[in-house]
Amino acid sequence: MIYAHVTYYISNSMTETIPKDEITECVERNPGIHFNELVRSVSLATGQVQYHMYRLMDDGELDGADLYGRTHYYPAEYPEENRGAVALLRRETAREIVLHLVEKGESRPEGLADELGIARSTLEWHVGRLQEQGLVEKNHGGDGRVSLTAVDEERTAELLSDISPSLSDRLVDRFVTMVDRMLEEPR
Repeated sequence: MIYAHVTYYISNSMTETIPKDEITECVERNPGIHFNELVRSVSLATGQVQYHMYRLMDDGELDGADLYGRTHYYPAEYPEENRGAVALLRRETAREIVLHLVEKGESRPEGLADELGIARSTLEWHVGRLQEQGLVEKNHGGDGRVSLTAVDEERTAELLSDISPSLSDRLVDRFVTMVDRMLEEPR
């Protein structure tokens, strides 16, 4: 009889508390993490993560948001106004654009695309999203030329401190950039 109680306790502890705690801690350490990265970061099977994520979200412990083609997860108390920005900054290209503008100041799009080694269309996609999130501003000069500047560098630094992209995230971003370069029209 005691064996049955111990087995029940251990199996319930293992399936309920530990996975939920591991998932919650991972999301708290990595706000804005997307599902695949979450699965790679914890010691659970995909189905287990999915099951516990539904429960954690139903219980109000975690929130999820579909942003820019991925579902990102946040601690429930993570500020709503920062969620989209963090989701973007988890992408290497968006992060490089913002860091370049913070470090070097105002830049013209064509020069920035060349310096980062990305297609103009990729730059425009990211700049549009970064504008939506209040991280980059596009200015039209009197001569009709466009320039880009970073906005609210203090907020940007705070948001960057919330993320530390994994190696797999960086590799995926680099693969997308490589394919983009291959498909880019010659100038």
